[in-house]
Amino acid sequence: MEMDAEAHQPEAFIPHLRGEDHAHYFIPASTSLHELRPRTLKHGDVFGLFDHSGDAREGPGSPEGVFFHDTRYLSRFCLQIDGRRPVLLSSTPRDDNASLTFDLTNPDFYDSEGELTLEHDIVQIRRVRFLWNAACFEHVAVRNFDIAPRRVRLAIHFAADFADLFEVRGAKRKATGVHHAPVVAADSVMLSYTGLDNQRRQTVLRFDPAPDEIYAGHACFDFEIAPMETKRLFVEIGFDKKASAESASRAFLRALRDGRRSLRVTSSRAASIATSNQVFNETIRRCVSDFYMLVTETPHGLYPYAGVPWFSTVFGRDGLIAGLETLWLDPSIARGVLCYLAAHQAKDYDAAADAEPGKILHETRQGEMAKLGEVPFRHYYGSVDSTPLFVLLAGAYFERTGDLAFIRSIWAHIEAALRWIETDGDRDGDGFVEYGRKTEEGLANQGWKDSHDSIFHADGSLARGPIALAEVQSYVYGAWRAAALLARALGLKLHAEDWQNKAGVLQRRFDEVFFDEEMGLYVLALDGDKKPCRVRASNAGHALFTGIAFKERASAVVGALMDRSFFSGWGVRTIASTEARYNPMSYHNGSIWPHDNALIAAGFARYGYRHEAARIFDGICAASTYIDLRRLPELFCGFPRRLHQGPTFYPVACAPQAWAAAAPIFLLQSCLGLGLDPVAGQITFDRPILPDFLQEVVLRGLKIAGGSIDVALLRDQDEVVVKLLSRTGDIQLTSTS
Repeated sequence: MEMDAEAHQPEAFIPHLRGEDHAHYFIPASTSLHELRPRTLKHGDVFGLFDHSGDAREGPGSPEGVFFHDTRYLSRFCLQIDGRRPVLLSSTPRDDNASLTFDLTNPDFYDSEGELTLEHDIVQIRRVRFLWNAACFEHVAVRNFDIAPRRVRLAIHFAADFADLFEVRGAKRKATGVHHAPVVAADSVMLSYTGLDNQRRQTVLRFDPAPDEIYAGHACFDFEIAPMETKRLFVEIGFDKKASAESASRAFLRALRDGRRSLRVTSSRAASIATSNQVFNETIRRCVSDFYMLVTETPHGLYPYAGVPWFSTVFGRDGLIAGLETLWLDPSIARGVLCYLAAHQAKDYDAAADAEPGKILHETRQGEMAKLGEVPFRHYYGSVDSTPLFVLLAGAYFERTGDLAFIRSIWAHIEAALRWIETDGDRDGDGFVEYGRKTEEGLANQGWKDSHDSIFHADGSLARGPIALAEVQSYVYGAWRAAALLARALGLKLHAEDWQNKAGVLQRRFDEVFFDEEMGLYVLALDGDKKPCRVRASNAGHALFTGIAFKERASAVVGALMDRSFFSGWGVRTIASTEARYNPMSYHNGSIWPHDNALIAAGFARYGYRHEAARIFDGICAASTYIDLRRLPELFCGFPRRLHQGPTFYPVACAPQAWAAAAPIFLLQSCLGLGLDPVAGQITFDRPILPDFLQEVVLRGLKIAGGSIDVALLRDQDEVVVKLLSRTGDIQLTSTS
């Protein structure tokens, strides 16, 4: 994804455009997201970041607040009791991320003479908050545990700066729109802003009961509370929507019911995972919950938004890889990703958007700066790998579901993607797909490692484009093979033969050009002069993922990536510690990414190296046990694993992040050798192994060909025994050892 935080650049994290000439996209490094450990909510196009007390506090570099369509619609939302900040007791999300709960209490209060008037921990304040349908809902319950009645004043302070997400990330704008005077009523306040794009944005706060005092920036409530009595306050905050006719309290209860019901329906399609390790069970539950929190209902189906806070939108590469990672668990995600990206496939040339006919979307943005062209990401296509991954996922989806009717519906888009691979994707006609931005405003690097300094030569000098990345050729190989598979299913025999031949030619050429005998590994890339970037990088592991690597190369690749210079104990680093630009605190030059490791482990398993895949699985999952809520972040630092110590966190990593949350799901599949054949109605476990921390795995609701099974896998000394627990439909279960 799109940030970089090199140690030699302490003043800035670079989210998208990575050169000195793009300083207006930097993220100030004055605040660490890990230090804040914000509490996070997301639903649809709304997400919120709050501190552990439930407040959103304004300040330089603060990412807190509630965002809608890449705009911060609520920048301040703070609760006080009698003019003081409450004392935090605890704050937790529900296991399914449907809501956040904050438990608070009063501090000690003294009168003007220094006499104690209210001892601490007498008044409990519980805040329950959730998002639903472009609104934020809160219920505040205040309970008096004193033996005497108490008079309590609650105040809620609020503001809306309507800052574009890129402004929050550090971009400086020459001009902004107009903030309108707040409209204050007896039980509501409307805050509004008209941007330079002429769109009026508004935030409406409604309170129930009506406040005793209400102003443009705060509302106050005076409660007389008897012993053991509870007083309640409801707040509804709507974004660009009309307030409902019902009270805020009734709106809260209705939205709470509807939101939880919708989440249950969305996540119920997925198979469930339970194991003998309770700590891992917590990790996998959090991963699944985080993933489905990021899944967004679009007009084209379900789409996992990339991550909170900086990437809560559609990203092509991220959605495609997340769809692959969760395909065995819930194929409806992959279908939604394919539908959305097909609908937004580029049709014309547009240099500012790096768009070319047939190219698949990199990202889309809905904020003011994107609409005005101040950033190029409204519909941006600067991703070299999204297009082959689109075809690859289409083939994998068909193999998982047998849904040929759906493949027919997007066949024209698959053909357009293949044409792009052969034409605009291969700029010099050498058989490899390269990238190079069309304008200075585009991304300089357009693979998944898109930091400004992530593609370089052995001496540390930056590679100049057009650049052909190793993993992109691997994805193209997978795309040709997937296209051949789909063509055969559609009865297009000549196309199938042609595309299968193209895969074979690419495989041979890739081995000749990219494999470096002296390194014993595939090079990172070819630069614009076709000079190899002789850098030992994790990209080489992706060659195993799609099968482009010849069998005789697999041992060398696996051995290199599991060497101490690569494998930290927590996972495989993005580059080896021996490389010139190695920095374990960087974004792409020595850090550890869960999704990268999941793809590498899948490649290991493809070539029969399941024990090595299990070591990666163990490292990634062990890291999660040291992380707040067991929530796997986008990445963490690449320092070596040390006894009795956890991993070192990357300061502005997104959490949750879709492809990181899905990584353990994919890692489990790789270790179990799980395959699903809808045509044969067969589920296979091919030479399954369990990592050392798992004695048993139970999968329930594993669906295929109109039926489902529940199955248990148990360790029996050095083998794994597969046991059928229940079955509906005509499904065959097989296991090989």
